[in-house]
Amino acid sequence: MPSTETSTDDQRVEELLATMTLEEKLAQLVGLWEGRGDADSDGEGGDVAPMQDAMQVAVDSLEGFAGQGLGQLTRVFGTTPVEPAAQARALVAKQRWLQENTRLGIPALVHEECLTGLAAWRATTFPAPLSWGASFHPELVEEVGAAIGASMRSLGVHQGLAPVLDVVRDARWGRVEECVSEDPYVVGTITSAYVRGVQSTGVIATLKHFVGYSNSRAGRNLAPVHAGPRELADVLLPPFEMAVLDAGARSVMNSYTEVDGIPVAADERLLTDLLRERWGFTGTVVADYFSVAFLERLHAVAASSGDAAAQALTAGIDVELPTGVTYLEPLAARVRAGEVEEALVDRALRRVLRQKAELGLLAPDYDPAAGIDPDRIDLDPPQHRALARTLAEESIVLLSNDGTLPLADLAGRAEPARVCVVGPNADDPSALFGCYSFANHVLAQHPDVELGLDVDSVLAALGTEFGAGARISHVRGADVDTDDTSGFEAAVAAAAQAEVCVAVVGDRAGLFGRGTSGEGCDAESLELPGVQRPFVEALLATGTPVVLVLLTGRPYAVDWALERCAAVVQAFFPGQEGAGAIAGVLSGRVNPSGRLPVSLPRSVGAQPYSYLHPKLGAASPVSNIDTAPVRPFGHGLSYTTFGHADLRLAATEVPTDGSLVATVRVTNTGDRAGAHVVQLYGSDPVASVTRPVVQLLGYARVQLDAGASADVTLDVPTQRLAFSDRRMVRVVEPGRIDLFVGHDCATPDLSASVELTGGVHEVTAADRRLVRVDVAPA
Repeated sequence: MPSTETSTDDQRVEELLATMTLEEKLAQLVGLWEGRGDADSDGEGGDVAPMQDAMQVAVDSLEGFAGQGLGQLTRVFGTTPVEPAAQARALVAKQRWLQENTRLGIPALVHEECLTGLAAWRATTFPAPLSWGASFHPELVEEVGAAIGASMRSLGVHQGLAPVLDVVRDARWGRVEECVSEDPYVVGTITSAYVRGVQSTGVIATLKHFVGYSNSRAGRNLAPVHAGPRELADVLLPPFEMAVLDAGARSVMNSYTEVDGIPVAADERLLTDLLRERWGFTGTVVADYFSVAFLERLHAVAASSGDAAAQALTAGIDVELPTGVTYLEPLAARVRAGEVEEALVDRALRRVLRQKAELGLLAPDYDPAAGIDPDRIDLDPPQHRALARTLAEESIVLLSNDGTLPLADLAGRAEPARVCVVGPNADDPSALFGCYSFANHVLAQHPDVELGLDVDSVLAALGTEFGAGARISHVRGADVDTDDTSGFEAAVAAAAQAEVCVAVVGDRAGLFGRGTSGEGCDAESLELPGVQRPFVEALLATGTPVVLVLLTGRPYAVDWALERCAAVVQAFFPGQEGAGAIAGVLSGRVNPSGRLPVSLPRSVGAQPYSYLHPKLGAASPVSNIDTAPVRPFGHGLSYTTFGHADLRLAATEVPTDGSLVATVRVTNTGDRAGAHVVQLYGSDPVASVTRPVVQLLGYARVQLDAGASADVTLDVPTQRLAFSDRRMVRVVEPGRIDLFVGHDCATPDLSASVELTGGVHEVTAADRRLVRVDVAPA
């Protein structure tokens, strides 16, 4: 990603810095969100950022704001539904205005949201990140990242605000759907792959939310975090370390939260000491929207907006987003008064200008129209839809099955089968999308605008899948989040007349209370929202086999359904191709291969929960609450079977600064091809501080034909066993490590032990973090 013309870039940066006034410097450290003042001055929509209406400054135009220059343009394509080609032309005009009408002529860097695809009208919507985790397929996620980056690049966008590296800690939190997993290594490997994909196109990826955001009290959005330094170091920080050091991420966004009383936006220990001095990060730190102003307004650690700006700048935030609320005049006043050293402004400015130079924006011949052909822009090309389809298919998790699935015998029958499809999410394409999809993030506030994508509902996809081989009826029956039961009777009657009932229930993604999942849509209970549980129970009372399809953004407590439904299928907002993927799993055309990236909770009373708990976190006779999940991390069924055999270690003694190498033979023992996720777990029976009862050390996704075998080798650096000792130094200690290969974290299949030898090894950034995987036909 960085330019090879390093010395030339540095020289250009220093030349510019030497000639800039204070006002011109500060202008490069802020964004501009055009037209987002006056609480939706166009009369449509609502907040798409926290407290947007209260915090956003009124801005009528670029010309009225950017006379001294501009650092970034905020969500040019992703704020309202705009025709991509027309807006691409408008963006070129904005960049040329900056070149021709500001003294220094520096173009703006343009950023957009891109978590489930570029958040713009008519752009492919990919599965949500929980689906990435469920696929256990980082190589595929890297391809998805490259596709998203290509879309951004085709429009003149330079930076994407994704991925989210928050480790899931509490299923009640609304933003679980934006996360990848409850396991830090899965989070780190999958998000690093996404970063590599996006940045391979020349677009900057931004790591969110550094750090601790997902560990909020009671699972509430933007709530205080009380994580000890060990939990921070051993659980919450490793994914960011991997994405910075192994994937080369070029931007980081701070977390809104306060950790143990210190807001991250003002925490120099995290944003400078750790991120830059220990990890060597050289990119830019951008503020989550309005988070600098929140130091005064929400955290009450700043006495004024100028004080907030001073604290954030000192801590290491380089760019204030989405617009300049504190980094312009309030910060300028502090600098002029001698209360903030201008050298701190220059420090941030060098980073910003250096990044613009890497992107080519400072080149004398930079043409904002280069590489942009408005007449050929296609944000939803066939190859992107194909990737979305593959990821959706690989991410669907079969939680339970009494043999009812697959429904292959429903197709091609002489007499059409009777299938009843019911539920609030059965005929709603938006139910396939997460809250950061354009459909639910923006279009939900513009009901008169068409979706702009060709998306089937689950009902429509089932009709296509089974064709004339099934007689499909449909009754909605219930809502996602109301207490209306008036539709139960018709749905129950239809189910009673059917051979099988497919009930499609779950979440409705939204923002700030406008949904049941998403930013600001936290849950007090882990029962399915509204009256969906009694609705499904009424269907079960008919005696007709019920196949339950969960379209959700979080894991719900559905133990009752696992016991009584013919089958339960989990899809975590699988995107625009998700309906076809679900239909394919139900029919058997697709062999399910997803694995749970999060534990399936027993009840809300078990939250917060992670499989990475010490012994005291397990079920205990001194408490009446059973914490054990009803389906463990890593669980997932298939229409074929897989066996493990011959677990071999390259050595049974390994130095604490070395690597343990394990090989296992995997065989598809069934009668059809399928994909299996090999999972290697480890536990440290005696350590200087308490350790998880088990942790994932490495994994590999393997595709095997029926009857085929493969030898899967995982070369695991001992750093995977590191933890913060009593001195708060990350170490690998000598001693026995117990290993097992299993189908999930709770069911050991093959076991072995290895002895770590030598002295205590203190881990540094130079230690290898990634497991090397080799798959060889047996």
